[in-house]
Amino acid sequence: MTNLRYDIVDVFTDRPYAGNPLAVVHGADGLATEALQAIAAEFHLSETAFPLPPTRSGADYRVRIFTPAVELPFAGHPSVGTAWVLARDGVIGTGEVVQECGAGLLPVQVDGAGARVSGGTPEVGDDLDAAALAAAVGLDLDDVDGAAAPGIAAAGVPYAFLPVRADAVARAVPDPITLRALTADLTGLVVFSIDQAAEQVHLRMFGAGVGVDEDPATGSAAVALGVYLVDRGLLAPDGESAFTVAQGAEIGRPSTLEALVRARGGAAVQTSVRGGVAAVAGGELVALPGGEQGRGGHRAQRK
Repeated sequence: MTNLRYDIVDVFTDRPYAGNPLAVVHGADGLATEALQAIAAEFHLSETAFPLPPTRSGADYRVRIFTPAVELPFAGHPSVGTAWVLARDGVIGTGEVVQECGAGLLPVQVDGAGARVSGGTPEVGDDLDAAALAAAVGLDLDDVDGAAAPGIAAAGVPYAFLPVRADAVARAVPDPITLRALTADLTGLVVFSIDQAAEQVHLRMFGAGVGVDEDPATGSAAVALGVYLVDRGLLAPDGESAFTVAQGAEIGRPSTLEALVRARGGAAVQTSVRGGVAAVAGGELVALPGGEQGRGGHRAQRK
């Protein structure tokens, strides 16, 4: 059996033991989807990423992303962390590269400190019931920020967004069963407050339906939030807006995400999020799920 090498990195931070931990498992292109899911469940981090050879013209590499429970077409911290690891190892170059994932071909700008990844196609969904969402995280309707109606937005994967008063974010206590019912077709619920003058957002993401009770840092939520904020008139309707997201402090993993959204005519047309990456550990998987054999070391082509 060929052992599979893995890295553990912390993403959306400038130091180890903060941010969002990520496992990057190399050489897994010979494994079935069920085996990849089992490996992700074994690590039991918010996500585990598997860099693979690209299958589409123009891509520098492909990545498959799994939570402990499901595969995702896109996620921010696996995209940032995987690009940084591959560039560190010389598998891809620094600068602009193209990632292939379930959300399509996405530009990534990678350097020695971290990476910026573009989100998927911006989309806005239905408005949602503020009282029901607030109750699902132990808040009252009085805690909801009436400046914008709760609703769904996406830039790769969809989220429900609940704007609340600044003091309410830290007080949120999720009910996983209720949340699973309310967000059955979504990645999770984002509870957030925004300081427009300071261009700062404090958010928490509860993803019970995808096997993540609370995520320390959620890049896909940050880019989707940009889509939501433009749609709700809380960011400029035209041009580029930047905002900083603080996340994870409530669970001991303080994280910083730098988001950008470009708008035209009151709708988001492009998003991206940047974060730092810190190496924490590396090792080998010495057993594979279900007796699977690692078949070869195919990797993205070196530049």
